[in-house]
Amino acid sequence: MGGPIGVSATAEFADTHCHLDMAAFDADREAVLERAARAGIGRILVPSTNRASASRVLALVEDHSALFAAVGFHPTELEGVDDAAMHEVEHLATHPKVVAIGEIGLDYYWVQGSAARARQRVGLQAQLEIAARVGRPVILHMREESDAETGTCAADLMVILEEWVRSLRAHAAELAVQPGVLHSFSGSKEIALRAIGLGFRIGITGPITYKNAEKRRQVIANLPLDKLLLETDAPFLAPVPRRGQRNEPAFVTIIADRIAELQSCAPDEVAAVTSASAEQLFAWGGSS
Repeated sequence: MGGPIGVSATAEFADTHCHLDMAAFDADREAVLERAARAGIGRILVPSTNRASASRVLALVEDHSALFAAVGFHPTELEGVDDAAMHEVEHLATHPKVVAIGEIGLDYYWVQGSAARARQRVGLQAQLEIAARVGRPVILHMREESDAETGTCAADLMVILEEWVRSLRAHAAELAVQPGVLHSFSGSKEIALRAIGLGFRIGITGPITYKNAEKRRQVIANLPLDKLLLETDAPFLAPVPRRGQRNEPAFVTIIADRIAELQSCAPDEVAAVTSASAEQLFAWGGSS
């Protein structure tokens, strides 16, 4: 791995969800990071999805000052995960550059059957308990069966989150104020507002630029700007006009431009507000 990239003096953007550890970046990862820095991306959060990716992510963030990590088991990666694996996540969460537990959540698109979905819910609750113990916010995946706007996945997730936040509040935990983010949000306005009411942010990715995403755009247009976070989810979900290419952190500026149009404000305001929100949530302001 090459030397650390610094934070640009004029950096205003944060990509709060980018899988930079994946093989799609193996050939040119340093060039990707250099392009991100030139585009004004000052912070990049790299979430893990399983035990192997957690090791890769931690090695990566240790080598670059602008990168930060999240550790956890993605809902499609829970088969075979036992108590020892959960204890390992809790141990890794004490690393100084781990700022969140994630990517965790529920996925009813890829995972079928009541037993498998029940295992997801148990795995999510176990990782929420870890987040509460270590005081780290959570990065939440939510995907409905058939990619519907709303359904049983959102319903199950909100029940779990509402119970978790009630417990945090009952114990006067600092985490109760801003417990996490719903990553790459594709749900309804009602679900978004329920999540915001619990203190969660809403992560916005490239699909808001897609031709068939008018419903998603209308949801984003009607949410408070200070509750939104910018995400690429790279190497996935490249925005238009990069759709079909490998996504990368520099493209987060395209997402910011689209949000600015939807919210009738300047792109600089989107950059400033979302970066400040990310700093509040992940507490990474003085860590680079």
